[in-house]
Amino acid sequence: MSPAEQIALDAPPDASAVIFKGDEASTSLLNPAHHSSSVPPRPRVLVEIDPLADQRWKALVRDHPQASAFHQIGWLKALNVCYGYKPVALTFAAPGSPLESALVFCEVKSAFTGNRLVSLPFSDHCEPLINHPDEIDLFVRTLTKKVREDGWKYSEIRPIDQTPSGRDLTVCHSYCFHVLGLQDSEEVIFRRLHKDSVQRKIRRAEREELCYQEGTSEILLDHFYKLMIRTRRQKGLPPQPLKWFRALLTCMEGNAKIRVAYKDQTPVASILTISAGKRVVYKYGCSDSRFTNLGGTAMLFWRTIQEAKANGQEEFDMGRSNFDNPGLIIFKDRWGAQRRTLNYWHYPAGSASSRPESLIKHAKRMISIMPGRTLAIIGNLLYRHIG
Repeated sequence: MSPAEQIALDAPPDASAVIFKGDEASTSLLNPAHHSSSVPPRPRVLVEIDPLADQRWKALVRDHPQASAFHQIGWLKALNVCYGYKPVALTFAAPGSPLESALVFCEVKSAFTGNRLVSLPFSDHCEPLINHPDEIDLFVRTLTKKVREDGWKYSEIRPIDQTPSGRDLTVCHSYCFHVLGLQDSEEVIFRRLHKDSVQRKIRRAEREELCYQEGTSEILLDHFYKLMIRTRRQKGLPPQPLKWFRALLTCMEGNAKIRVAYKDQTPVASILTISAGKRVVYKYGCSDSRFTNLGGTAMLFWRTIQEAKANGQEEFDMGRSNFDNPGLIIFKDRWGAQRRTLNYWHYPAGSASSRPESLIKHAKRMISIMPGRTLAIIGNLLYRHIG
């Protein structure tokens, strides 16, 4: 290993930070002023910071065009409060200098599924916040170096647009990802919706006089979670713990909200959305299958779009879908959303077979007949090891 790749021995001015030396040949491309033949290229330095404590993180997420809901301090804090994951960010900025780029990840420690570095747990995606194409490889190189030298099981990144070039990386999983542009008028957006599958259901919800409520109250959370248990049981999966959703609503400070559709006094459908700058994100959805024909879910999506338009937001992030769930993919297609492939990358190559989700694959039949209280207990015990 070359000296340029060694961890710097001098302690940084910020005692909580860890300094890494970058690769001189690569980083010189990011510093055009250093191309003079009389001045040798100066390597950039990567620093580890705590995004929850570093006051500069909020400004970076606010200003960087690739930042998403999953970069927000509230999301990172919820992961830390609920599951104990430690958020860490790699950046080139020296202590006291503004942050211009960063890669954020969490240290996930589990005696059952292994210790790993994930960018980021339970996040549909997490784009490295870069200003030059070469930066992603510098970030990933440092992350993989930590895996090798510190004994982590693997690292995982979830970029939308960036493709890392490391030969030791492998695509561990691929998803279908949908985004709906909101630049056009509400009328134009509605006309593009599938007439039978979407427009008709929105109008059906209006005829049925479904009631709509939104917010962060314990009552809405209770209605949402009961529907979540019902929906997850049908899929043969335990729900994430109630404390996770409560942490989201608390830590996101108004950026996360629950939306519920009611028939009379009965909750029939609910979704949880997160706002982040010019985007609104659909993160979780659930419903009572006995009332599917009433159009509750369609109404909630349409209300989300209307609110986003009123707030000047430009994108509706409809999230990821498994390719083995064609029904969900078609549902999102029919809203006029653009689909693309979202790849998750692992280091070292071949570690994909150890993904912790395999813990629940063999229990689906048993889960489908368990009472809701038991499912909630299982979810509370299990999900900390899955992130």
